[in-house]
Amino acid sequence: MAKRKIKKAVLAYSGGLDTSIILKWLQDEYECEVVTFTADLGQGEEVEPARQKALDMGIKPENVFILDLKEEFVKDFVFPMFRANAIYEGEYLLGTSIARPLISKKQIEIAHKTGADAVSHGATGKGNDQVRFELGYLALDPDIAVIAPWREWDLNSRTKLLKYAEEHGIDIDNKGQAKPYSMDANLLHISYEGEHLENPYNEPEEDMWLWSVSPEKAPDEAEYITIDYKYGDPVAINREELSPANMLARLNEYGNKHGIGRIDIVENRMVGMKARGCYETPGGTIMLRAHRAIESITLDREEAHMKDELMPKYAKLIYNGLWWSPERKMLQAAIDATQDHVEGTVKLKLYKGNVTVVGRKSDITLYSEEHSTFEADDVYDQKDAEGFIRLNALRFIIEGKKQPERIKSLIGSYDEVEVCRIETGSVTICERIKRFFGFGNKDKDKK
Repeated sequence: MAKRKIKKAVLAYSGGLDTSIILKWLQDEYECEVVTFTADLGQGEEVEPARQKALDMGIKPENVFILDLKEEFVKDFVFPMFRANAIYEGEYLLGTSIARPLISKKQIEIAHKTGADAVSHGATGKGNDQVRFELGYLALDPDIAVIAPWREWDLNSRTKLLKYAEEHGIDIDNKGQAKPYSMDANLLHISYEGEHLENPYNEPEEDMWLWSVSPEKAPDEAEYITIDYKYGDPVAINREELSPANMLARLNEYGNKHGIGRIDIVENRMVGMKARGCYETPGGTIMLRAHRAIESITLDREEAHMKDELMPKYAKLIYNGLWWSPERKMLQAAIDATQDHVEGTVKLKLYKGNVTVVGRKSDITLYSEEHSTFEADDVYDQKDAEGFIRLNALRFIIEGKKQPERIKSLIGSYDEVEVCRIETGSVTICERIKRFFGFGNKDKDKK
């Protein structure tokens, strides 16, 4: 098949087996100049060796980009997502999903800087990442050409990849040995898929987990920490102010120490299949619990409820690679507007895989001890509740009187209701209920 004429392509490059082969394949198949881009998102691996690997494969020094993006990643992507308390399908904290828009953005920026007319990635044609990368590329530059080798070449097995590497003199660390799992890591999380996990009934092997101790082996003594919030973002731990990336890194240390943040889920991929994945998100798990705690005393009730209604939609947009979409930006603006008064301190107890909120305070709290107390007070008239309740029940009262058969169908015959014998003075609860709804006279109703 004839290849498009490409002058220069920016490749998302890790220096591993797949992207090293893609680099050579781009040079041969497209006969184009290649620019490599390696992102340091806090994945915990040394990224600088990718520079020498690229140089060894003929990449010009000025075409090798290695960028430390940890602060930008947390400040401009992780923190905004956590203001929304975003969780996909009730459990997944979107650690891989939220990294892709930043990588896409930097590739486009580098393409513009170097005069490249194409971008390329190593995502397979079976997963979500191909969609996330490419939606990002095209949202930021609709004219850019996208090269997805896994959808073009016939190197569809590790044996073929290793043979290609050998034939083309590509130096592969560890002789191209496969990792036991397909893994992705950044400062927010590490993920594991494939191999032993492909059977969703298999329990994950303990030595799979790379970051955290097992809850069973976590310290026997609980540890308490405080997190201070300002405008919905964490700014200090135990009163020590930290940058966004250092904040998340410190929370990861606490979480890993106490076995916090492990999950094992089967998620619905946007490409149509179900996939089993295991994740460690230690700092994010702590941060989510703390953020909801500070919101509980600083957000208005309906504001908080509406946020919770919007959250699943917001999370799905990120999962599906739509970070740069106008609808995500619209939701982000609404979410950020709720965070102006989300500030204060949350006290947390960390113990054997659990994060427990044990205290929260704020100078602008909406919590009123005067109103909430079970003791006598001078600010709340309990008699006000009667009119409030009757007004809210008015539609039930009218419907019950206009359509008495509906009431009978809900609670059965009156004789059956009379078996209720919880006494409250001289009448039963059931009698009170019947009087409240206006059908307490059995003899009259039978006429």
